[in-house]
Amino acid sequence: MRTVTLLFVLFLGQPLWAQNYYPPKIGKTWDTLSPGQLGWCQEKIDSMYQFLGDKGTKAFIVLKDGKMVLEKYYGNFTQDSVWYWASAGKTLAAAVVGIAQQEGLLNINDPVSKYLGKGWTSCPADKEDLITIKHQLTMTSGLDETAADVDCTDPSCLLYKVDAGARWYYHNAPYTLTHDVVAAASSKSFNLYTFQKIASPIGMSGLWIKAANNDIYFSKARDMARFGLLVLSKGIWQNDTIFKDKSFFDAMTETSQNLNKSYGYLWWLNGKGQIVYPGLSQSFNKDLVPDAPKDMFAALGKNDQKLYVIPSQNMVVVRMGDAADGPVPALSQFDNDLWKWLNR
Repeated sequence: MRTVTLLFVLFLGQPLWAQNYYPPKIGKTWDTLSPGQLGWCQEKIDSMYQFLGDKGTKAFIVLKDGKMVLEKYYGNFTQDSVWYWASAGKTLAAAVVGIAQQEGLLNINDPVSKYLGKGWTSCPADKEDLITIKHQLTMTSGLDETAADVDCTDPSCLLYKVDAGARWYYHNAPYTLTHDVVAAASSKSFNLYTFQKIASPIGMSGLWIKAANNDIYFSKARDMARFGLLVLSKGIWQNDTIFKDKSFFDAMTETSQNLNKSYGYLWWLNGKGQIVYPGLSQSFNKDLVPDAPKDMFAALGKNDQKLYVIPSQNMVVVRMGDAADGPVPALSQFDNDLWKWLNR
């Protein structure tokens, strides 16, 4: 009796993600849970599917305990179709930077100039040296976002505005250069390093593709779900610990600075009560997605590419498609509307 009780207590003491299922790295096998097993209402699921279809959705997935509960594709889009992550891919880049630090190739407190060389911006040398990799990850580089092309990474486009760390602004160009930092530190292309360190170990297919001045990640919807499951599981995939740098991983999905409490290392965070939205500089006393669970964190991309990770419910939600309510850089009203449906 004592043995049974002890085993029961040990099981209850495990975090939810420790009980997760992981799909095989090769093939399309993915264990499922029926909505009925979870007490979910099929009639309301059908209504949500209609809402998603009306909002330009191409793919929608919900994982619970790693298992597939909902998987829906629209129009000609299928399980094998490839779509872009847009800025949701920033979270994958953050993970790649974390792996590079874990391997001793870089330190996020290093100045970016250590890897890109002096003069990677047009800032005065002493101001440029203030900008660290961590500032790139937290959107606090201090570079001027009013340049003619906010995605331009040429030194002529990267102008001094304020000291690094003094201001939060959603500025793509400084982030994009994290790819070049990792490539310089690893002596490998960013694509190859991503594949070797994250994609291959979890059976994820995908590719960074150059578009204008950005590297955009493209993959199948299930690949995004795999990445979400990896993050939900604290960087563990079955018996393989992908993320060994626990301090980086924890910091990545928590408030990274006091200027925008809803931002980690390129991840958006819910339940923080204060936010600076993309394209704005002022702060608002609001949560990221008021109707979503407080502990949710999210990868958000242009035109409503969504990856939600919800530790308290041990869930991952993926949405790919066209803009639901007009072109938006990351966060939109669609996020909260979708969570109202999920809550039903």
